[in-house]
Amino acid sequence: MKEKAEPVQKLYTRMRLWEFPDEYVIEPTDGSSASSSLSISLVDASMKLSDSIPECSSFRVPKIQMIFGVVGMLKLVAGSYLFVITERKCVGSYLGHPIFKIISLKVLPCVHSVKNSTPEQKKLENEFSRLLKVAERTTGLYFSYDTNLTLSTQRLYDLGNESKMLPLWRQAEPRFLWNSYMLEALIDKKLDPYLLPVVQGSFHNFQATIGKEIVDVTLIARRCTRRNGTRMWRRGADREGHVANFVETEQIIQINGFTSSFVQVRGSIPFLWEQIVDLTYKPKFEIVRPEQAPQIAERHFLDLRKMYGSVLAVDLLNKICGHVHFERLSFLYDQIADFLVKNGYFLLNEESEKMEQLGVVRTNCIDCLDRTNITQSMIARKILELQFRRIGVFAAEETISSHPKLDRCFRILWANHGDDISIQYAGTAALKGDLVRSGQRRVQGILKDRYISLKRYYLNNFSDGTKQDAFDLLQGHYKVSVGGDITPPSQKGGLEAIASFPLALCLVLIALLLTTMSLGQFGNDPRHLLFSVVWGSISVGIASFVRAKGRIFCNRPRLQLHDKPGY
Repeated sequence: MKEKAEPVQKLYTRMRLWEFPDEYVIEPTDGSSASSSLSISLVDASMKLSDSIPECSSFRVPKIQMIFGVVGMLKLVAGSYLFVITERKCVGSYLGHPIFKIISLKVLPCVHSVKNSTPEQKKLENEFSRLLKVAERTTGLYFSYDTNLTLSTQRLYDLGNESKMLPLWRQAEPRFLWNSYMLEALIDKKLDPYLLPVVQGSFHNFQATIGKEIVDVTLIARRCTRRNGTRMWRRGADREGHVANFVETEQIIQINGFTSSFVQVRGSIPFLWEQIVDLTYKPKFEIVRPEQAPQIAERHFLDLRKMYGSVLAVDLLNKICGHVHFERLSFLYDQIADFLVKNGYFLLNEESEKMEQLGVVRTNCIDCLDRTNITQSMIARKILELQFRRIGVFAAEETISSHPKLDRCFRILWANHGDDISIQYAGTAALKGDLVRSGQRRVQGILKDRYISLKRYYLNNFSDGTKQDAFDLLQGHYKVSVGGDITPPSQKGGLEAIASFPLALCLVLIALLLTTMSLGQFGNDPRHLLFSVVWGSISVGIASFVRAKGRIFCNRPRLQLHDKPGY
């Protein structure tokens, strides 16, 4: 018989951060019993627990602020950096436990040792510090002090009593633990009450009435960290079968003593492929090492089967609901309905009698964003109707559409969900959001999509490279070599040092404006026709140069991911 585990000490929910000249001290202030303060040296980043706060003096005047969690620590060339939560927002509850969104993340340097570094190390440290500023703006980060947000309702219920006694970071599903790499430095120090698991994704919920019943509907996205990144810089799969933009989506309902959930997944096409950014609107789709495609796809689907059971892959490329043919979604559902009925969903009643989900639908388009979200919302709607009929709140022919408030809330829920996932991967809200929100395509929505597409083009070409470097640094895909064998990003000279897309765009617009003005004066002076030709030629020449020299202007990732084959 197993020995009963002792209850684990709860996570600290509020802390006071004391910033002394030579150390940080984190003091729990939430009334936790047997709480010790954490001291972190600014000389060597060493950590220790203490029962008292260091004395203040005229020479040791600390800055003091409240923080709400320690996310982790990152070791770079000349020092370490501590990540803390300085602002949070409660966004709802998950199975009765409050869920918080990180509003403000702060990076605290422990880099007094940089004074003794070489000029080259200082230069590298500045480069990495710049990436950490980008990391502070990471969106879609959620956490709970009380429950494991990385696990679906079904997997959470299946945890044994022994596992439930473990610290939350030890219960966490590694695929969805966003700060797994940053926690490593703290895990070794046995600082369990400070180790806060964080998930990147989405969390939204609403409450509605169906007759006399009140239903709580929650939608959670959990983003996988194994091949995390931005739209054009993380495509396809790596050699292990881990795919880009892999997201687990769980829809949960609680009504009349029942808890039920349904899980879907999305992820990039599971073989080696890429689209190299070169300033074209749609970069060329290139398959890399096609001879390895069968083995990589097999590894990917084997991993899915181990995690979810049966797998049904829905590929939305060039059919089914491409372009604006979303009426074909009903045809798609007819094809997959048997799989959905056979593999079901998780259902638990007040007597703890349960029914389990036995398989998962895996959906993808090229980006696994816009069409994928529309398709997943359609599947989730059908499953929700099945759940309501099974519980007894819907009649046989009753649908969500017959309840206007429920229908409107459901559409907004999924539209917000799609926007969150899209912002993290592409930098913008999802396309076709009006279709998800209202069920119709509108002129305003089409115009908004044009703007979003242009913004994606800009971000993918001129911003996401740096963002990708920050992701790889935070999650251990690139590990800093302290030994000094790091090569800094190459410095461009001449034209490449000053070339930028905004500058080129400005020149093109000025040339086009002068061309238009010259043409307007053609009736008064025929010489303006010559000027129009000249200015028009200049604008075409600049545009052609930008296209030909796309690699100069593109903002590309610069870290060499030698530690992770297949990236």
